[in-house]
Amino acid sequence: MEQFRHDYARLCAAAGAAPQEAVLRRLREHDGARGRLDLAAQSLSLQTCSALGRLLPGAAPLAALALGDCGLSEEGVRLLLHGLCSNTTVKSLDLKGNNLRSMGAEALGKLLRQNKSIRSLTLEWNSLGMWEEGFSFFCQGLRANNVLQRLDLRNNQINHQGAGELAMALTHNTSLQELDLRWNNIGLLGGRALLNCLHSNKTLKRLELVGNNVPGDILKAVEQALDHNQDREVILSEAQNQVNVLSKEVLSLKDEKNKQFMDFMDTVDKEKEERARSEKMSAARVSQLQEALDEQYSIMNSLKTKLQMTEAALALSEQKVRNLGELLNAMKQEQNCVAECHVRELQQQKQEGADREGKLLHDLSAASEKNLLLRNQVDELERKCKVQQDQLFQVKQDLTNTTAELKLRAVEAEERLEMEKRRYKQSLEDMESLRIKEVGRLTQHMEASERSMHNRIQSLEAIRISLEEELSQVKAAALTERGQAEEELIKVRSQARLEEQQRLEHLEEKLRLMTESRDEAQNCCLKQKEMVAEAQAKAKQLSVYADGLRRRLDELQQDLDSKEEEKVTELNKVKLELQEQIGHLEAERTAQDGLREKIAALERQLKALSSNHREALLDKEGEISLLLEKLRMKEAEISRVREEEAQRASFLQNAIMAYVQGSPLGTHSCRK
Repeated sequence: MEQFRHDYARLCAAAGAAPQEAVLRRLREHDGARGRLDLAAQSLSLQTCSALGRLLPGAAPLAALALGDCGLSEEGVRLLLHGLCSNTTVKSLDLKGNNLRSMGAEALGKLLRQNKSIRSLTLEWNSLGMWEEGFSFFCQGLRANNVLQRLDLRNNQINHQGAGELAMALTHNTSLQELDLRWNNIGLLGGRALLNCLHSNKTLKRLELVGNNVPGDILKAVEQALDHNQDREVILSEAQNQVNVLSKEVLSLKDEKNKQFMDFMDTVDKEKEERARSEKMSAARVSQLQEALDEQYSIMNSLKTKLQMTEAALALSEQKVRNLGELLNAMKQEQNCVAECHVRELQQQKQEGADREGKLLHDLSAASEKNLLLRNQVDELERKCKVQQDQLFQVKQDLTNTTAELKLRAVEAEERLEMEKRRYKQSLEDMESLRIKEVGRLTQHMEASERSMHNRIQSLEAIRISLEEELSQVKAAALTERGQAEEELIKVRSQARLEEQQRLEHLEEKLRLMTESRDEAQNCCLKQKEMVAEAQAKAKQLSVYADGLRRRLDELQQDLDSKEEEKVTELNKVKLELQEQIGHLEAERTAQDGLREKIAALERQLKALSSNHREALLDKEGEISLLLEKLRMKEAEISRVREEEAQRASFLQNAIMAYVQGSPLGTHSCRK
């Protein structure tokens, strides 16, 4: 405010006039009065008005300006109001008792059109109603204003024509809440015009018409219309509060659903990580089993090489036996040939031959025994090779089966997860569409409640309550569906984990058996010499054992067939369960579709009712406007007829008086 006072003094000095002491004193006194400048009952010069008008534009440090009873001139008022046109801080303006006229009314109209901050305007004890053109311009400014909330027009000599202009302005004004028209000359026609404007104006809450010669029935009708506006404002505020509460609830539900969806996605990601971890572990186990198989294969190759070596040794021994037989035949021939020549040496040769023959027979028997042992050993090794090959084939088949089962389980789990995701996304989309429809329905309900009666509002509220109950039921159903889906997902996870653990335990058992068989094979290789000695005695036992192994193979084949049948039955059960779940989901989807159709039908009914109500209101408003126009025409015609009758009566009276005065009877009566 100090800067404002200095600027005022500077502008007055620049204009060549001294600043008014009263204005400076008021500026100094109201320095800390929260931006209120009170210059009431101060005679302001034209230079002061010009300086203040140049200081008021923009964000001047003033919230209220009181200029009552200042005796302002027309030019001073114009300069002040011109400065206030672009002001953004003044909320209250008091121009009481300044005898504003035509130019002041035009300046006020311009102020109301351009200013966007003034909320209260006091114009008591002026003469705005005497100047029809200026007051019409003022009413046009009030018609274009959407900020002013309180207007005081007491004692402004406003007649019924000015009241009509003011009523036309109020039909388009949407911000004015209080209007004081006490102690004017509005009369019956002006009161009717103001009453008619209240049918279209829904914001005016207080209208004072005391001292205007307005009939009591019109005053009561005005009070009823104002009460209706107040009730409408209360209903609108309640509806807005309900809309805000519902919007907050919708936002909270949306946040909760988003949190639930994020939690669900986190659980899905964790499950994916666990599945990837289990796949890595299974891949590591498979690689370990593959390495074990490679080791077994290398052991088999070494056994094959050893078998080839034993076969080569057996072939060499057979060659030695043949060579010995040939040597024996040669010696017999030599003995037969030399027998005749060497009779003397026969006994010695016989003795030597017998010894040699015994040695050779012993060597031959030992060679034959070795040959038989080697053959039995070869048969045993071949049998073991076949058994190990069968075991390797069985292990490979089990590995392929387990990998296929794991892949099928993984694919089924992924499909179930995708189905759950799609269903949850669909439920979210349904909830979003329901929310959008609910918000649209509430907005339509608010628009319809502005134009309908209180009973219609209650019926629409009942419909809204029923729809909210249906929405809560749908939400509860969605929550139950989500809980069921999560329980099914947990069951599937536990079942997959149990099956995977069982498969891993089975594979570990097989691996342990294979390591034990490998150790046994190594022990057998170390004990080959002992087994060669015992092979002949155990030949029959081995044949019996071979029969038992064949029976065991048959039993294993039967067990494998039974396991395959069990797998087929389990797959059928899983398919049946999935079909049942799909049937339940389709039933729930049909139920949701039915609810959506019901909601759409109710919305269509609401739209039809609102459109019918709007059409009826428009028809009624058109009829009311036509009736008002006819009423105005009739009143104008009645006033014209009354004036003509009054003129005729005055003419007739004048004629009768002239006739009476000019007649002889009149002169006679005068003489008498």
